[in-house]
Amino acid sequence: MKWIVTGGAGFVGCNTVKRLLAQGDEVVLIDNLSRKGTQANLEWLRTYGKFEFVCQDIRDYDSVCALFKCHQDVDVVLHLAAQVAVTTSVVNPREDFEINAIGTFNLLEAVRNFAAQAVFLYASTNKVYGKMEQAGIKLVGDRYQYSQLPKGVDETASLDFYSPYGCSKGAADQYVRDYSRIYGLRTVVFRQSCIAGIRQLGIEDQGWVAWFTIAAVLGSPITIYGDGKQVRDVLFVDDLVSCYLQAVKQIDTVSGQVYNIGGGTNNQLSLLELLQFLQGKFSDPLKLNYSGWRPGDQRIFVADVSKAKLDFDWEPKLDILTGLNLLYTWVCQEQPLLQSVLADQLNKAKR
Repeated sequence: MKWIVTGGAGFVGCNTVKRLLAQGDEVVLIDNLSRKGTQANLEWLRTYGKFEFVCQDIRDYDSVCALFKCHQDVDVVLHLAAQVAVTTSVVNPREDFEINAIGTFNLLEAVRNFAAQAVFLYASTNKVYGKMEQAGIKLVGDRYQYSQLPKGVDETASLDFYSPYGCSKGAADQYVRDYSRIYGLRTVVFRQSCIAGIRQLGIEDQGWVAWFTIAAVLGSPITIYGDGKQVRDVLFVDDLVSCYLQAVKQIDTVSGQVYNIGGGTNNQLSLLELLQFLQGKFSDPLKLNYSGWRPGDQRIFVADVSKAKLDFDWEPKLDILTGLNLLYTWVCQEQPLLQSVLADQLNKAKR
């Protein structure tokens, strides 16, 4: 099969491309390399096989169209390129909108006009559901829980685009869904929860599981925003890649659908629980700071993944403790890379 992967040098992208190369697929990797560490990910990928790399910004409609004119035989478009941080979207909402909403629209139009047969997979976010306070949130011990959703949030939950990031990703989410209904494109939307794993160059504003692990290993202070009792269902990246591949295999069933994708109720983790796990790796106390809640913070999000299990037989396989240990081992092995790539973030944390 032939894939176009946007944001292919990012965390999820490079893990996906590695799997595609391993199974002998043809890959066209698109990335503008704007995020620190993507060049290192690109070099890492080149050790696993050959692929076509195109340095391109999805906000440039003409260049996106030119690319698809050259690759009209593409089988799958996996759209991962995005502005990924809520905090960044608050600071610069225009750039956030242009990347997430207009960039996705550009890709949809290019596919519609030049590769309408292709499967279009879109990585959306749980942030399209907002704070989910209408579901009832209670504090039980050191973690938040839903009082009315024992299986987590399913796809029937009301959309509530809270924060510029939620708005831009939510707008794109709905465009992808509607291009299936109106134009017949074979699209699938994945509203993803907390993703973690190797090659995740997490920072304070995004990728908290990786960032806490990196900061702990490198001796950098960790700031807890809010009370630390916030909960996410953590999904490790290998399981997410399997989700994409399984959905493509079952495209006749899943085309036009939306799925909540995360670790589910069996893989919940609070900030304090991750800190407890990490503290167990060190004799000296972790360096912790506390600050107020940030705009758009969710006290809890846990995905109900039963629709994905029913429709295309996917569910998380890697348990949370195994995944955390794999991530910790990778961080320990890659300290020189992380110190180089994340120098600004590490210095910021020490101020």
